[in-house]
Amino acid sequence: MANQAYPVPKKSIRTEETIKKSRFICDLKPVQTREEAKEFIAAIKSEFPDARHHCSAFIAGPPQTGDMGMSDDGEPQGTAGKPMLQVLQGSGIGDIAAVVTRYFGGIKLGTGGLVRAYSGAVQQGLEELEVVMKVPMRILTLEISYAQEGMLRRMLGEYRAEIEEQSFGASLMFTLIMPSDQVEDFCARIVEDTNGTAEILVEEEDIWR
Repeated sequence: MANQAYPVPKKSIRTEETIKKSRFICDLKPVQTREEAKEFIAAIKSEFPDARHHCSAFIAGPPQTGDMGMSDDGEPQGTAGKPMLQVLQGSGIGDIAAVVTRYFGGIKLGTGGLVRAYSGAVQQGLEELEVVMKVPMRILTLEISYAQEGMLRRMLGEYRAEIEEQSFGASLMFTLIMPSDQVEDFCARIVEDTNGTAEILVEEEDIWR
């Protein structure tokens, strides 16, 4: 089964709210690996060194199957990182990290209040977050005759394909990239429209764009 496209953050975002005199600053950022998430968390900690807590959660990869992590960073266990991660999972967004920085205002919120505050901070950030779709792509190498070039070029837009490389010899060689879910139809169409004379090689692995 082909990998499925999924939404990812378009860019970083910061939101803030105050609950019972405590400041909760939520930073969301696109990350693709656990290492990127850790670097982001460390950067936020160094930006707000005097804050009491920097709780975090991340999903590096697809929303339900990516590499995940969370931290309560000194808050009572289960009151911050876990509810933050649950909000991220519920959003269906992948490649995302969240850090909620808390400046303690002197009034304790209790465990239920903390869960609501940390999950609510992430939810508020997600409501303002712009997302784009991350799509699994395949590379195809295609050999056709010069007479078939016009036909191929007309098909590119229809199958959301782009030319990565092309070379001109006795025949034309194209390296194309297109969404994985378009490949099967595209290949069938090429075979039909060239009466089976085109040669097609499809890379087996998806790449993500």
